[in-house]
Amino acid sequence: MGAVIIACHTISDEVNKVIAEAGIDYPVIWIESGLHNFPETLRERLQEQINKIANVEHIILVYGYCGNALLGIYSHNAKLIIPRVDDCISLLLGSYQKREALSNELGTYFLTKGWIENENNIIKEYERCVERYGQEQSERVMKIMLEHYKRLVLIDTGAYSLDDECLEKSYVLAKKVGLRYQIETGSLNLLKKLLSGPWDDDFVILQPGEALSMDDFRMDLTNSTSNLNLFGFGREASK
Repeated sequence: MGAVIIACHTISDEVNKVIAEAGIDYPVIWIESGLHNFPETLRERLQEQINKIANVEHIILVYGYCGNALLGIYSHNAKLIIPRVDDCISLLLGSYQKREALSNELGTYFLTKGWIENENNIIKEYERCVERYGQEQSERVMKIMLEHYKRLVLIDTGAYSLDDECLEKSYVLAKKVGLRYQIETGSLNLLKKLLSGPWDDDFVILQPGEALSMDDFRMDLTNSTSNLNLFGFGREASK
């Protein structure tokens, strides 16, 4: 067997779309959603799955650095292929540079349909707050929590139709807390490249026995446009 893919269920629509379009036949191990707010738990879960895999040349991790969740990850037997991005938001926008440009243009909180449906996010936090404190107080709390953001962006990855519930929930929240609302077209090009190659400087390639370090995500801009400021990552609906 050539490779195994390990991916988060939150982006299963996007991963399955790329697999179908590219004719990829590698098996996929899905990791349950909801672990991004617990980096150590996510790391343990990923390492547990990696340790179970044998007789493959490559293990493709469909994860970014994810708030140190991948720090120290390794495989005894296979090469690990990891996209050189901070998290899946950058992966679904097509690059860290696009995410950075959007964030620098205007403080931005990002969502995808997968995040709305599967992850703990600001919409679910607002709904829990309304149940407990009522709408008026909840809006005040959310405005304080989001005071550094000016815009809410829903990413349309093209892997599904944005249904009315998804659009309404994200739009209503933005309106209630005073954020500009925007739908941004994503890109699956980097994800496709991750799953099918070629693996160039956009990816970290760890040899068997080599553990992932923070230095693996730093690159000289003279060699690549994938330079990451790991100490400046926000947490816009992400890990």
